[in-house]
Amino acid sequence: MLVRKTMMRAALRSALLAGAGVALMAGGPAMAAAPVEVTVDAGTAGDVIDRNIFGQFAEHLGSGIYGGIWVGKDSPIPNVRGIRSDVVAALKAIKVPNVRWPGGCFADEYHWRDGIGGADQRRIQVNTNWGSVPESNAFGTHEFMDFAEQIGADPYVSVNVGSGTPAEASAWVEYMTAEKDTTLAKERAANGHAAPWKLPLLGIGNENWGCGGAMSADHYVEEMKRFTNFIRNFNPAQREKDKMKRIAVGWDGGKLDYTEQVMKAWKDHVYSWDIEGISLHSYTIGGAWPPHRVATGFGLDDYAAVIKDTFRMDQLINTQTAIMDKYDPAKKVFLAVDEWGAWLTPTPGTNPGFLMQQNSIRDGILAAINLNIFARHADRVKVANIAQMINVLQAMIFTDGAKMVLTPTYHVYRMYVPFQDARFVPVKFAAGEYVRGAVSMPKLDAMAARDAQGHLWLSLINIDPEAPTSIHLSGYKSASGDVLTAPKVDSVNTFDAPAVVAPKPVSVKGKAGGLTLELPARSVTVVRLD
Repeated sequence: MLVRKTMMRAALRSALLAGAGVALMAGGPAMAAAPVEVTVDAGTAGDVIDRNIFGQFAEHLGSGIYGGIWVGKDSPIPNVRGIRSDVVAALKAIKVPNVRWPGGCFADEYHWRDGIGGADQRRIQVNTNWGSVPESNAFGTHEFMDFAEQIGADPYVSVNVGSGTPAEASAWVEYMTAEKDTTLAKERAANGHAAPWKLPLLGIGNENWGCGGAMSADHYVEEMKRFTNFIRNFNPAQREKDKMKRIAVGWDGGKLDYTEQVMKAWKDHVYSWDIEGISLHSYTIGGAWPPHRVATGFGLDDYAAVIKDTFRMDQLINTQTAIMDKYDPAKKVFLAVDEWGAWLTPTPGTNPGFLMQQNSIRDGILAAINLNIFARHADRVKVANIAQMINVLQAMIFTDGAKMVLTPTYHVYRMYVPFQDARFVPVKFAAGEYVRGAVSMPKLDAMAARDAQGHLWLSLINIDPEAPTSIHLSGYKSASGDVLTAPKVDSVNTFDAPAVVAPKPVSVKGKAGGLTLELPARSVTVVRLD
C-alpha cells in the first residue's frame, strides 16, 4: 500500500509542469497548442481529504476580532449576542470546519480569566504583539464558543505554554468541558453556559521556538509533556469516542529540531502523556524575510515570485513527513499546517502591526494550489488553518464598519466545499511550464476527489497569468461548476466594487470524444464530472 501511494505521489509530482485559465467551453475555437489531456483515475480511491484542512484562524490582531467578528450587543450593525450576522452568514456558506483561537503569538500571552465574566471583570491590557493597542478582552471564551457554534465550526483552542502554566491550562480546559459537579463548571454556568462545550482540537502552545518563549526544542518537549500530562477533557462525549486531539508545536518551515525532538519523545512516550498531531507553520513571502511583496499594483514578476514560492509547501510537507515516518510509520500522529498563507506588505496608511493586506486573484490561485497540495498529502495532513480569517493577512472577508466584502480567497474556499471529507482520486496531466525571467513553475495544477454521494469533482488551476489553456477529458458527458478569474493579475474586490473577482457558473457538454474545456489565464475552476 505504501509503495503504491509513493508511486501515485511521484506520478503526480512529475505531472506538475504547466498552466491554464478560466472560461469553460465544449469544442471551443482551435488553439495554437493541442489540448492538455487530463486523466482522472476514477477507479482508484486514495485517502479521505479531511474537512479540517479547510480550517480558519482568528487571532487578537488588528481588526480580525474587533470589528471583524465582534461588534458588541448594542451595535447598530446587525448581530447576534455581539457577533456580526453578515460575517456569520458568509462563513456558514463555506462550511468552516474549525477555527483556531486566540492565536498565534497572542496565545502565549493570553490568560483565559481575563476574558470571562461581566464587563467590569474583563482586563484591559496592551496587545504587545500586534500594534501595541488596547485589548479589552471583550471577546473571550464564551464569545468565541458562541461564534464557533453560530458558524457551525469546531473550536481549536491554543493554550498558553509560553507565559502560562500547566495548572492554568488545565483549569481552562476544565472550565470549558467539565459537567455541572465541579466548581469551574458552576462558574461557567453562572457566566451563561451550563452545558459543557466540546473541544475537539487543542494546541499545546504556539511557535515556542520564537514568540512563544524562544525555547530550545529539548525545553519545549519537557513543557509539552507536563502540559499534556495534566490537561484533561471532562466532556462525557469526548472521554472515549471523539477524544480531544492535542497538537504539539513543530517545524517553523526553516528548522527541523522541534519536529525531530517531539516525534522522538512521542515514540517512547509513557501512558501519562500523549499527542495526536504536530504543527507546521509556513508563509508564502515570495523571497527572503521580511515580507516585501506588495498586495496591489504588482506585475508579472511579483506574481511569478509569489506563486513559485507557494509551491515550496509540497517540499516542506515531504520533509516533515519523512521525519514523522521515521518515528511513526503507522501515521498515528497527524500533521497540522495550522498557519499558512500569503504574507505581503501592509496596506498603506494602516497600522503595520495590524497586518492588513489586500487580496487579489493571485491570492485565490495561491490558496487553491496549497489546498491541492494538502489533498495530495491527505494520508498525513489532517488539519490546516489559513492565516487569517477576517481583515488580517490572507483573509476571507474584509469589513469596515457595517460594510463587508468577500475576497478571491473566500471564493476559492466556497468552490472547494465539495472536497471536504471527499476521497482523493489521482489525476494525470502534463503540467507544462510557465517562465517569467529566471522563475519557472508549473502552468497547470489539478486535483480530483469523489464525495460521499459518489460525485466526482475536479479542480483545475491555470497558473499562467497571460494565456488560456485548453484541456481534454475523455469518458465524460458533461461538467458543471464554477470558474474564478479576473480582468488583471492584480485585480481585487473592494467595498465599492465587490464583484470584480467573483466565480461564474460554467456548464460544459461533451462530444463523442469527451469534454474540451478552455481555462482562461489566471484562473481556478472546480467542476463536477458526469
